[in-house]
Parts: sequence; C-alpha cells; structure tokens
Amino acid sequence: MSWEVYIQEYENYLKLERSLSANSVDAYVRDVEKLKQFLAISEKELNPLEVSIIELQNFIEWINELGMSAFSQARIISGLKSFYKFLLYEGELNVDPSELLEAPKLGRKLPDTLSVEEIDQIFEAIDHSKPEGTRNRAMLETLYSSGLRVSELIGLKVSNVHFDAGFLRVFGKGNKERLVPIGRTALKHIDVYRDTIRNHLDIKHGNESILFLNRRGRQLTRQMVFTIIRDLVARAGIQKTISPHTFRHSFATHLIEGGADLRAVQEMLGHESITTTEIYTHLDRDYLRQIIQEFHPRS
Repeated sequence: MSWEVYIQEYENYLKLERSLSANSVDAYVRDVEKLKQFLAISEKELNPLEVSIIELQNFIEWINELGMSAFSQARIISGLKSFYKFLLYEGELNVDPSELLEAPKLGRKLPDTLSVEEIDQIFEAIDHSKPEGTRNRAMLETLYSSGLRVSELIGLKVSNVHFDAGFLRVFGKGNKERLVPIGRTALKHIDVYRDTIRNHLDIKHGNESILFLNRRGRQLTRQMVFTIIRDLVARAGIQKTISPHTFRHSFATHLIEGGADLRAVQEMLGHESITTTEIYTHLDRDYLRQIIQEFHPRS
C-alpha cells in the first residue's frame, strides 16, 4: 500500500479508537508526513513497511540540521513511534523500526529557540524613539522573517530587496546566490527604515549599497548585531542564551511546526547537502512565497 493509504488508516485509528482531538490528530499525521517528505527528497522509494532505523535516524539528523529545537525533535520522534506502534497493532509489521530511535547526540548545544510570544517581547523592547530603534526593528524582522545568517544580514544590499516580488536576493556560504521570500511585515519595516532613517545618514564611501548601517553610515559588524540582540533580550526579561542564529532556528522551527514543506524550508535556509546525499531540490519561487504567507507566524 502507499503512504497515503497507511496515513489515512492511521488518522482514522487516532480519531476513532484513540478518540484524540482534531489538533492532536493533525500533529501526529504531520509528523509522519514529514518523514514521507524526507524520503522523497532523499529519492528513496520506500513505503512505511520498508523504512529502517537508518532512514529514521537520518531523518532526525536532517530536521536537527534544519534548526528544530530538541523539544520539537522529541515530539516528532514520539509521533513516529506512535505511527509504527499502530502498524504493529494492525499486524502490518513484526518489528518496530522506531523502537531504538533517539534524538541525535549533538556535539554542540544548539541555541535556544524562541517562541512566537518571546519574539514579540523582543520587538516590544525596542525603543522606537531612537533612529537605531527603527533600524533594529527592521533588521530583526528581516532575520526572523527570512532565516538569514548574520553574515547575510549585514551584507544585504538595498538593491537585493525586491519589494514587489516579496523576495531577498541573498549571497550565502561560498558566495552562492539564492532567493528567499520575506513577509510583508518585515518589508514594511525595511521600507520605513530606508525612507525615514537610512536616507538621512551621511553614508561613507564604500557603504552606499549596504542596507543596514550604523549611525556613522558604515556597515554593521557581526558583533554589533550580537550586542543589539543581547541587550534587547535582557530588556525583554527573557532568560535564554540568544544570538542572531537563534532567529534563524526559530524561523525554521516555527515554519516546520506549522506544517510547512521541509524542502521549502531547506531551500530558504540555503542548505544544499544536509545528509550524505545531495538532496537539494529547486522549488518554484511562487511556492516558496506561499509557504511564508501560509505558515510563518508574522505573515
């Protein structure tokens, strides 16, 4: 049988035999759909009964690389274990491939992930009475709305913000170019910053094309962005270790938890090879923009 048939039977089981709420059923089904998407991206034509512990471990490593929090990874593992217990219960399997599945042991601790409410608290802590406040709001909205690396953020050029199309032209690692959709809220704040603050700066030679500038008209440094975020987090009273990369992790986590296509998130983050196999998939730009509009909390 196909994935669709097994997933439909699983959904019926959750509704009828376990009497779960509609939200819980949707969450469990989404977990299985994510595994199905991963296998398709990896070009592995396996049905649920053919999946081994190796594929499951590769999948968990993959969502870890996409930036999912440890809590979210644990929840997805729980969902997959539930699915395979169902297949055992139905007599479709004799051995549960998920029995030994664990979250990956990380060599380094991932940054904390911010909740949507904490993101809002940080934005509310910005002092908009100061020129740098308008810039900081536009900058952090951009980080959270597009998942940029800090190096990509400070190198972003005015000409690379395509307001009408709703995309940023970004140059990432190895100077590789990609187009990243950005939400309307972030574009609005960029527009306000550009017109009311940036246009009135004494921009120093060599910095004319850079979007986010300091008070002296020069490109921001990575350390300055770290400092801005650290101070705002403290002002918001959030007891977490937060960096610019936290916004990137939060961007990915909130999209994936909302149900976004994993391939779309992968492309927006600029991840070309996340497992040992080259699984980069080019997606239609309209579809990427639709993902942001449908699944991002600030769209």
